[in-house]
Amino acid sequence: MSWLETSIMARKGLAKGRAGETHAITEASQGTYHYVYGPYVEPVLTVDPGAVVSAETHDAFEGKIKHETDNPLEILNFPYLNPQNGPIFVNGAEKGDTIAVYIKSIVPRGEQPVGTTLIMPDFGGLVPTKDTAMLNAPLPIKVKKLHVDAQTGTKWSDRLTLPYAPFIGTIGTSPEIEAITSLQPDYYGGNMDLPDVGVGAVIYLPVNTRGGLVYLGDCHATQGDGELCGVALEHPTVTTIQIDLIKGWTLSTPRLETEDFIMSIGSTRPMEDAARMAYRDLIRWMASDYGFDEIEAYMLLTQCGRVRVGNMVDPKYTLGASILKSYLVP
Repeated sequence: MSWLETSIMARKGLAKGRAGETHAITEASQGTYHYVYGPYVEPVLTVDPGAVVSAETHDAFEGKIKHETDNPLEILNFPYLNPQNGPIFVNGAEKGDTIAVYIKSIVPRGEQPVGTTLIMPDFGGLVPTKDTAMLNAPLPIKVKKLHVDAQTGTKWSDRLTLPYAPFIGTIGTSPEIEAITSLQPDYYGGNMDLPDVGVGAVIYLPVNTRGGLVYLGDCHATQGDGELCGVALEHPTVTTIQIDLIKGWTLSTPRLETEDFIMSIGSTRPMEDAARMAYRDLIRWMASDYGFDEIEAYMLLTQCGRVRVGNMVDPKYTLGASILKSYLVP
């Protein structure tokens, strides 16, 4: 039995972590890609728990930036960024449950897969924005188009090659009543830009409305902590996930698990409050599922907890607080 099956079976409810029927969401079957997380569109797919779904994702610009000479300000229609596949309706999912998404594979799409990164005025971690007003002049526009190879990585320059380290930048479930831009992360997941949401991980997402309504997209070929200039190496993919359902396990914020660690995810501003949110949830997770006293967990995380910065550029910042599973052994 894999660690995934063992871990999901240990959760409350009946999830088994075993693969079920396979489905595909192609560009044709998706039709319209969505820029809002919400319960007001028809599902593109309905699945039973355990379903394995492959999705043809677009890059964050829906493929509209084709050349390094392109001007993003003339081509893109902000806030129509981060096109999302879905929503996927999960049979049996009700408010208060949790959907577990196991990320099985992420591969570049296209005969000559290309990644895009760029700098836009008034967007990024080290520039003035509408939320962080400064007198500095905007940075110049710069677009970089790069060949992405899953085996050899991405040649950044004549002397530097970046490894292929793909992950899902934006994934989540529908809010119960809100319709929220796919650029924003929050309690339902969304645009977290967290590099740990990669192949081999399982992300746990709260179910806020019937069917859960899973969205995903915005895959990155690689990204450093913080997504500093605001744009990672964005690329279209075929991403394959397995969707499971955990009945009666109620979350207030997404959680993530790998073979080596567990992580709680917080998204808000300022950044220190996102860290507080993530660490508080991790302490409660350690207490409820691993037998820790909360004060003991608080003290232990002070010694060995780790924080990963997902993004520091979106409407809300995302941080993940984690602990190695080796510290969780009784």
